[in-house]
Amino acid sequence: MRLDKFLKVSRIIKRRTVANEACDAGRVVINGKVAKASANVKEGDILEIAFGNKEVKVEILDVQETVRKDDAKELFRYL
Repeated sequence: MRLDKFLKVSRIIKRRTVANEACDAGRVVINGKVAKASANVKEGDILEIAFGNKEVKVEILDVQETVRKDDAKELFRYL
């Protein structure tokens, strides 16, 4: 699945366009490498996202095309 779509589906970032902009600005890192919005993500990948002065680090547990809001928290785990 594309990185920008995963960020939206998992609700780490609320809108796909915002996820796209974050990736283009170089604020998203997958497994230690700066990632583009089109990068593929899979289970076990470690994402690091810079939100202003705060940084979020998560591990991808599951990848699904669509998911309900209540189940979105089960797609990743904060590290």
